[in-house]
Amino acid sequence: MREHYRAEGLAEEELAEGPMAQFTRWFEEAAASGIFEPNAMVVSTADPATGQPSSRTVLLKQYDERGFVFYTNYGSRKGRELAANPRISLLFPWHPIARQVIVNGVAEHTGRDETAAYFRTRPHGSQLGAWASEQSSKVASRAELDRLYGDLAARYPEGEQVPVPPEWGGFRVRPSTIEFWQGRENRLHDRLRYALTDTNWQVERLCP
Repeated sequence: MREHYRAEGLAEEELAEGPMAQFTRWFEEAAASGIFEPNAMVVSTADPATGQPSSRTVLLKQYDERGFVFYTNYGSRKGRELAANPRISLLFPWHPIARQVIVNGVAEHTGRDETAAYFRTRPHGSQLGAWASEQSSKVASRAELDRLYGDLAARYPEGEQVPVPPEWGGFRVRPSTIEFWQGRENRLHDRLRYALTDTNWQVERLCP
């Protein structure tokens, strides 16, 4: 179960001037390659009391020079952990093209206007699902979850505006480091990391 990676790598002189421009370049190439959901990322947080980490796959919904945005229930495990410890890691695992992007930074809530604007773009069923699921909490059965959804569907039929749940919203991850990992032959992978200093971004090469 070992794969031989390609000979072509990633050199410092090939990098974009800033990490978000480099991310855009790689993200567009990942999408063009046909990878299923290239915006899927592994989000890792940690329990501040025990130090126990937890990870889950979440979809990136927006990014710009300010950071990377995803949406969730603030009462979920990740929401509670980020409220107490905003340090976070994101991983984009683009295995078919032997690339990864690893982001470390701090998460903060998006504004309610920004959250509401995004919520309006979600399919009607997904809007109802945000209300029906008290994310990460225990539920008696699948039937109970379906009943909750059915009640909401009756209350807010297709075409009727669904309000934004008060405990639902976005996180913007402001990065402190962004690493671009390119698989290479003989496991001598290229790892180039942008690290934020007081004044700008510096590029570091890491051993594989």
